[in-house]
This record gives sequence, C-alpha cells and structure tokens, in this order.
Amino acid sequence: MNLHTLWKFSRPHTIIGSTVSIVVLFLLQGGSPTDHYIILLTTLVSALGCNVCITGLNQVIDVELDKINKPELPIASGELSIATAKKIVIVSGIIAVGAAAFLHWVLLLLIVVILILGIAYSVPPIQLKQHHLPAALAITIVRGVLVNIGMALHFSGMFNGSFTIQPVIYPLTIFISAFSLAIAWYKDLPDRAGDAHFGFRTFPLLYSPKTALYLGAAFVMAAYGWCIYWSYKASESLLMYSLIVLGVAFLLHVKNVRLNEQASIKRFYKLFWVFFFATYISFLLVLI
Repeated sequence: MNLHTLWKFSRPHTIIGSTVSIVVLFLLQGGSPTDHYIILLTTLVSALGCNVCITGLNQVIDVELDKINKPELPIASGELSIATAKKIVIVSGIIAVGAAAFLHWVLLLLIVVILILGIAYSVPPIQLKQHHLPAALAITIVRGVLVNIGMALHFSGMFNGSFTIQPVIYPLTIFISAFSLAIAWYKDLPDRAGDAHFGFRTFPLLYSPKTALYLGAAFVMAAYGWCIYWSYKASESLLMYSLIVLGVAFLLHVKNVRLNEQASIKRFYKLFWVFFFATYISFLLVLI
C-alpha cells in the first residue's frame, strides 16, 4: 500500500473539511499558533484519526455497494485489501481516542460520541445510512453541532479553563448544520444506482433528484441569508460581503448542474465541498 492509496482511502474532501474546520475554530476561539501549537496539532491528530476511522469503516462495510457507486475507491477497485483496511480503521480509532485522552476530557468525550455515531451510521443492524432521515440527522449532528460547539468548548477549556463560546461560533454552527443537511442529500445524488440495488431509502430515491437538489439549496441559501443578516447586525462588513459573494456563486452552481448527467452531478458534489471550505474560512474575517 502506498501513500496515494491511503490518501484515497481517507476520502480527501472529508480530511480537508475536518482540518479547515478545526483550524478555523481554533483561531476563532482565540488560539495562538505559536503559544498553543501543541493543542492544535494534537487536536488535529485526534480528529483526523477519527475521520479516517469512520470513513474507512464505511468503505469496509460497503464494498459491494461501492463497486457500483464508487468503483474508484481503493477496496472496491482491489487496490487495498479488506484486511489492511480493517487494520487502518482500528489503528486510526486508537490514535483518535489516545490523542484525545492525552489532551482534554471534552475532546475525548467528543471523539467517542462521534465514533459511536459513525459506527451506527455504517454498521448493520442499525446502519443509519439506509434511511434518509436518520442519516441526515447523524451527519448534521456531527459536522454541524458536535464539531463546532464541541471543538469550541474544547479549545476554550484548554486555553483558559472556562467553557466560553465566542458569539461568531453560533451563526457558523447554524450555517454548517444547514450545509451538512444538504451534504446528506447531495452525496446520494450520484449514488442512486447502487442505493436502489441494495434497497437504501435515500432522499433522491424516495422523492426525486430535483427535490433533493432544490430543497438542499433552499436550506443552504436560508443559512447564507441568516449569516449575512448576523454579520450586518454585528457590523462585520467583510464577512457580510464575502457571504453574499459565496451565496450568489452557490446559486449559479446549483443552476448549472444537469441532473441527467452523472459527470455533472459528481462535479457539482465535489465543488459543493469547496463552498464548505470557503465559508468556514470566510468567518475568519471577523478577526481582522
């Protein structure tokens, strides 16, 4: 197994998303890269270990499904054996829990809860991903609420021993929660063939791809609108203008997707994560 295979197995867009979110939350909570770098690095090790554990477990469970939906993934393509993948998942989980336990009890609790939800999401008989509502709730709770509020509490506890959340974290949490809900629906848009074959009751299959696309867009635009309003009331003009630009760009992105073309849907989903990264980063403008 080479590094490229491991990188693909880790699902790079989720690794980048987790890294961006943690660094942004660290800075918004008043973290100093020079004074608190051990806290930041150890938190990243724990969070990324958790990320690899959950996404890797999902691939171990979904080999036959991925052969239809994502044949390019390492296990589905035969590039990585299931035995090796299981070892990576176990080691990643141990690293995640160990690093969290070393650093702070809030981080440990957060990582354990996320791991439990990740296991429930992928592993039968619970396998939340089979049903669109539990799957969407799990993704939204983890990426929207637990990561933002939980990491903010963790950093606050590490920096000054209190549990004070900076006001900007709340609109960010609302936005990312709406974004995560849309992710839960959008990730199933290119996967309809395999999901239908295995009887998964995903949102695009139960209703329609168009309904999933536009309802997800409505939630995201409502979140952009709320955050623009918050930034206006808080006199954060740089943040406000950046969110307006991102919101308009997102609307154009939705308008250009062609739901009858698999390649267009996959491009849409990949670029959707870029909006996720960009919106997180834009909240750093409140520090200027």
